[in-house]
Amino acid sequence: MHSPALPESELPPPSPRIAELAGQLLDNIDGLIGDWLEMVRPVRTTYADRVPDTQFRDTAWHAFELLLRTVAQLPVPPHIADVSQRVGEDRARQGVPLDSLLQAARLDFRVVWAALVRRAEPQDMAELVESAYHVWEAVEGHVTGIMTAYQRTVLDMGRREEDERRMWFARLLESEGRNPTVVRDAGLALGFAATGRYLCAAASAADGPGLRRAAAALRSAGAPVQQQMTGGEAVLVVQLGRRTTRAGVLDQLAGSPCGVAPPVSGLAAVPRATVLAVATAQVLPPGAAAPRLLEDSWLDVLTHQAGDFTRDLAADVLGGLDGPGVSGTEADRLLETVRTHLSGSGSIAETADALYCHRNTVQHRFARFHQLTGRDVRRPDDAALVAVALRARG
Repeated sequence: MHSPALPESELPPPSPRIAELAGQLLDNIDGLIGDWLEMVRPVRTTYADRVPDTQFRDTAWHAFELLLRTVAQLPVPPHIADVSQRVGEDRARQGVPLDSLLQAARLDFRVVWAALVRRAEPQDMAELVESAYHVWEAVEGHVTGIMTAYQRTVLDMGRREEDERRMWFARLLESEGRNPTVVRDAGLALGFAATGRYLCAAASAADGPGLRRAAAALRSAGAPVQQQMTGGEAVLVVQLGRRTTRAGVLDQLAGSPCGVAPPVSGLAAVPRATVLAVATAQVLPPGAAAPRLLEDSWLDVLTHQAGDFTRDLAADVLGGLDGPGVSGTEADRLLETVRTHLSGSGSIAETADALYCHRNTVQHRFARFHQLTGRDVRRPDDAALVAVALRARG
């Protein structure tokens, strides 16, 4: 079990003798760097090609000067004081692994401590041991500064990259895929292939978390993905491939209410597919708990997109059912028969079986519906109009 850290006021004060020794080491920073480079070589192999040697040595010089001045209780010039921040920011941008970076920085303690031990006289050893905490604190302050700057920079880089991706996706949608330059540049920014196949899904803002979860899972599996809010809807675009199939994407979306457009070929087709996915999402039935395909939703989409015209269509096509001489019971029975027929295969026998009545009864009802509305559901054109009117009537 570790002992609790002592409050700083209870620690031995920095030894003037050790501060003097640290000040003397300022004249031998080149030697310290040489020792440090030997120790850090195995760690540096993971990122040696990312940091130029001159930059590596320059920041090491500044870091050792910072540590020695801190231990020696000497003023720290401004160009030295921010070395921890500069190292963290630069190495984050250079893609140096954080664990390797911190491991290298903590080797500073071994180098400084060994140099102090070599320079100290035998009578200085007791004071040196008592001052170890201050040397370690100086190194840990440097390491903490590096880590904080590194993490902040990585976060900022991620935000900037995501902002750029969002901007290019928005530009792609605005161009409607008609500007080849925008399509090309958007593909580069998003990691999408211009000639790839894509699946687009959309959901309301409230159902957006389902798309975000699917995007995270697909991204982890290596699929190129973009997920963001567009207008008031959450949109997901996935590039399909050998391992990322339409069925696989739908599996990831299982349990998420959303609209899904048919797969499209080419990045230029994504804007239109996105429009279709959003249109499908906007007609999801109340309480929907799964993805719904556009191919299963065309009547609802067309009715929704027609807006106020649907009321006129319903009144024109079905208005006769509300006329004099037609009871509510008869109208409901006729509508039930027509709905059942239009949702089936078109077979009168099948409709009769579904309604538990004789086929002649179905024929009589169709005739009565034709008499009242002027539409014969056995004719394809009339059947199409009636189907849309029924959606509009609700």
